Formats: sequence, structure tokens, C-alpha cells
Amino acid sequence: MNTAIRSDVTNPGGRQVPIWALALPVLVVLVATSVGVAVVVAGRSSNTVSVAPGHARVGGTSPDFTTWDLVGKKVNLSSFGTRPVLLSFWATWCTVCKEELPALQSLQDQYRSDGLAVLAVNYRESSTDRMRQYLSGLHVNLEAVIDPEGSIGSAYGVDVGLPVNVLSDRSGTVSRIMIGAVPVASIQDAIKQVVSPAGPS
Repeated sequence: MNTAIRSDVTNPGGRQVPIWALALPVLVVLVATSVGVAVVVAGRSSNTVSVAPGHARVGGTSPDFTTWDLVGKKVNLSSFGTRPVLLSFWATWCTVCKEELPALQSLQDQYRSDGLAVLAVNYRESSTDRMRQYLSGLHVNLEAVIDPEGSIGSAYGVDVGLPVNVLSDRSGTVSRIMIGAVPVASIQDAIKQVVSPAGPS
């Protein structure tokens, strides 16, 4: 019995084809797959959301976090310095958010000169394209960031019910936590209390 391994194969036309030529397409597919997986993994690791220990409570310090906006720019809560910040947790499926986000846009425009920053934190969604289209359709250009795993939301007491608005004063202390549908006038009253002591930083 001949146990020698042949280095070529005869094709139906009678021509010998080297073994490496048959293996080449498989090799190309394996390399392409490996590169694709590497790109996906790299993309995920570069957009990891991190949250400082602790949980938001009225009178306590707002937990700092690092996330990304809808075009891939890193955003840190601490970078807002001494500006009052309203964190608004929202999602494209949230019916109340559809009415509230434009109202928050108006409030930011009104109190921008007082230093107010409204940060729209998308809760547990992954398609930034869909988020951008959603906000554009509402004519909202608030700074929006992602929270795909809900880690920021967890630190701020967000469960399933949206929207959730968390207002922090100039010292980074949680002033108000507003859950669900809240009258815009109530949000505005809370904002007035945190912007009135001083001008913008």
C-alpha cells in the first residue's frame, strides 16, 4: 500500500493542481474572518462605558462616568466642571421621551447662558444611526451619549421606566431625581434652583 502523501491533485481535465492552490481559498476566508473579529473586538473595547462606584441619591455626589457621544467622541461627566447638569435617560421606544426631549431642548436653549448642560443618555440601545435619526426627526440637537449595557443607568437608579431625569447642581450634588412623565414646568422649577446662585463656569 502506498502511504506517500501527494503534493498535487489531478483535476477532471487531467491537469495536476498543487495542494496549496486548493487550500488557498480556505486560507483567505480564515484570514478575513480573523481580521473581521479583531475589528469588532477592537471597536467594542474602544467604546467601553465606565462608571465610578456609588449610586445617585438626592444630596449625594453624582457618580462620574465615561461614555461616548453618537459620533464616537469620549464624554466624561466630570468634564462639565461646575456647570449644572441634567441627565435625561431616554430611548427611541419611549413614548413620553418623544414629547419631553424637545421640551428639554427648549430649556437648555433658555438656560444655556446660565451654564446649564442637558446630557441625553440613551438607555440600552446600540444603533447610533437610529438614535441620530430619531433625534433629528424631533429637531433635537442635545448632546447625546450611549449606555448600551445600562451601567450608567444602573448607577442612577434607572430600571425599565423611562424617562428618568437627574439634575445635579454646580458642586456635582444630585438636586432632583424625576422618574417618568413629569410636567415641564416642574423640571424648569428644579433647573431655576440650581442655576440661580451663580453664572456659568
